[in-house]
Amino acid sequence: MDIFALIPQFGSFIGVIAAFVVALSVIVAIHEYGHYIVGRWSGIKAEVFSLGFGPVLFSRVDKHGTRWQLAALPFGGYVKFLGDADAASGKDSAAMAATAPEELRRTMHGAPLWARTATVAAGPIFNFILSILIFAGVMMFQGKMAEPLQIGALKPLPAQGVDLRPGDTVLDVAGTDVPGYDDRSAFDAFSGALPDRQVMAYRVLRDGVETTATGPHPLPPIANQLAPQSAAYSAGMKPGDVITAVNGDPISSFTQLKTIVEASSGAPLALDVWRAGETLKLELTPRRTDEPQADGGFATAWRIGIAGGWSFEPGTERIGPLDALETGMLQTYAVAASSLSGLYYMVTGAISSCNMSGPIGIAQASGAMASQGADDFIWFIAVLSTAVGLLNLFPIPVLDGGHLVFYAYEAIARKPPSDGALRVMMSIGLTLILSLMLFALFNDIWCP
Repeated sequence: MDIFALIPQFGSFIGVIAAFVVALSVIVAIHEYGHYIVGRWSGIKAEVFSLGFGPVLFSRVDKHGTRWQLAALPFGGYVKFLGDADAASGKDSAAMAATAPEELRRTMHGAPLWARTATVAAGPIFNFILSILIFAGVMMFQGKMAEPLQIGALKPLPAQGVDLRPGDTVLDVAGTDVPGYDDRSAFDAFSGALPDRQVMAYRVLRDGVETTATGPHPLPPIANQLAPQSAAYSAGMKPGDVITAVNGDPISSFTQLKTIVEASSGAPLALDVWRAGETLKLELTPRRTDEPQADGGFATAWRIGIAGGWSFEPGTERIGPLDALETGMLQTYAVAASSLSGLYYMVTGAISSCNMSGPIGIAQASGAMASQGADDFIWFIAVLSTAVGLLNLFPIPVLDGGHLVFYAYEAIARKPPSDGALRVMMSIGLTLILSLMLFALFNDIWCP
């Protein structure tokens, strides 16, 4: 694959980089602030808090003696505590030996075990807290879909002869009762029972009176959201596009589209796409996708990378802070569990290793989500924050999880690993991380 094909125009390249830098900077800042603030509370002195690496663009020293700095390469960050040799919290043996005994307590390596453990664990924990708060905040802002189903604003669609109105409460569609949205099996049965027509009969409650109305197919072949790096995104589709025909055959429902794509076996598809009154001709090739399942496994299917939605904005109801926090915690857990499951299945060869993205893939995803709106981009930051927190807990030296393993050994053996052993293990850990980064970068360039 030609790497320059990833950058169709300079303007979009700048947008992708900007979105990536913003997302990464927020996540890194929260992660490092977790280390910093818990370290300070625990009595460990932070010498430097850096957002970015390389030449320093701006810095100031606060009243606690910590230098806060912004560096030229905005692809990470670190906190350097007293007694650290580097950004990975390696021990500076010479500096430690020269430190006055009364100052050792304020160093990262002379502090009590509980203080070091809390300080190191705080980074990933703050990432998870950020994810939970973002997911909860989005849920509170958007609300949850009201039950029974209510009509909000009607979306622009090619359907004609529609007299469904905002505020209508939907009782049934084409004679099929509308189930609760949380009942996935009942909802799948409902969508499967709907006829494949652009316009159909609704039984609604309007101003307290039951009546009938005509409305568009409730689940049309609309691109409610585009997956980054998907066939639809690469072909130039946009949120709100409606696919009216595939290979010349008209379609009316998302179920029809899904069936055709899954049966394509990766053959190119010619699409007629309705966009704001104009019909476009697009061609795309479905891609094999490994999708997480409810049982924790993965299933492989052909996908073009669009998420469907209602033909109208469903009415919503407010969600309380406690319910939103619960939803945020469940969503964060789901992202972490799916990530671990995916890694396991990649290692065992059950799914393709191309599911692992590197910096180019993550940057592309950042730009794609930012282009679809602030809500999607903020949600993406929460997902990425969970992934960063989880990755840092892996028991690899130089990562937070590796340090926690060293501390667990110290708690059991009643003494820390020797400085020589630590240096060897940190070198091994750094080699592993660099190898993983190169592998992910290779995926970005060569995977389809």
